[in-house]
Amino acid sequence: MPLSRRAFAQLLGVGAAAAAAPQFLAAAAKKNAPGGLVRLSANENPYGPSAAAINAMRGAFSESARYPDEEADRLTADIAKLHGVTTDEVILGAGSSEILKLVAAAYSGPSRKVVMASPTFEALGHYARASGAEVVNVPLDGNFAHDLGKMAPDGAAVVYVCNPNNPTGSITPKAAVRSFLDSVPQPVIVLVDEAYHHYVASSDYESVIPLTKTHANLIVARTFSKIYGMAGLRAGYGIAPADVVKKLDAHKAWDSMNIMALVAARASLADAEHVTRGRMRNSTTKQELIAQLAEVGYNIVPSETNFVMIDLRREVKPVIGAMRDRNVRVGRLFPAMPNHLRVTIGTPEEMRRFMETFREVMA
Repeated sequence: MPLSRRAFAQLLGVGAAAAAAPQFLAAAAKKNAPGGLVRLSANENPYGPSAAAINAMRGAFSESARYPDEEADRLTADIAKLHGVTTDEVILGAGSSEILKLVAAAYSGPSRKVVMASPTFEALGHYARASGAEVVNVPLDGNFAHDLGKMAPDGAAVVYVCNPNNPTGSITPKAAVRSFLDSVPQPVIVLVDEAYHHYVASSDYESVIPLTKTHANLIVARTFSKIYGMAGLRAGYGIAPADVVKKLDAHKAWDSMNIMALVAARASLADAEHVTRGRMRNSTTKQELIAQLAEVGYNIVPSETNFVMIDLRREVKPVIGAMRDRNVRVGRLFPAMPNHLRVTIGTPEEMRRFMETFREVMA
């Protein structure tokens, strides 16, 4: 439910209280949720954007009448500096989902194959089918990693690697990813989705953004929807060789990122403390949840993200419905894992509500 006019006015006037902005947003969301709804279904950051991002958006209202070209250029420059690439190697998008859509538009199509894991984030497959491409699904291996040895069949145009993977929360080891990138023939585009990059603690993981310098067929997608708490603002970007970015850009909507998303993204990149705090909050609450689940006899897929996949050892669909009936929203059914329940890590209070409801439903 949208914020009331009064709550919105309060948001605009946080001023000196901006340091408490994430808590304010969480409280406002809870207050306005119908029936005390707990939403743990979309891998959102329950604490919202940083105080710096909130302040940046407040300051940008006066620019709302103008097209955001200059701000887009500034964010592109900031991202290029952060990753040690040129601005020609950066493309902005309305969330990382737009980057996935651009890859499907530019590189898939009739008589072309797009290869992806099963289960994984479905957006690219959806966009590829809309372009007329054949989507090839390759099951994850026994460790819930991408089975990369089976993911470059003849005729593949695009291979999609979501790392960490959604919905499992698992990673594909860095050595396996490097070896795979070295082995894929140049005409085949490899799209690596790093939406959950900031949450990873494992030493067996690495970002492959630096490898775009040496792999002409590599595209990496990032988002501000997760650790930066900006899912509703729609901000993301891709890193790739300049010629690849140019091809993606030909399919891009002009000014697809609005002024609020742009200034909030710039402020978020400069606020390292918000990322550190978000990672710590997520880790602490996730470990508490895992311990509580173990006490009642349930295990999870090892997770390096802000969500977990719980092995229910029974059909998940009725459980999802029963949780929803009790105002606790959890992840949808993933057909490749029909006995697993995906749950986003919320606030401690939200996870308390989840565990109470979970115990009731599973009893």
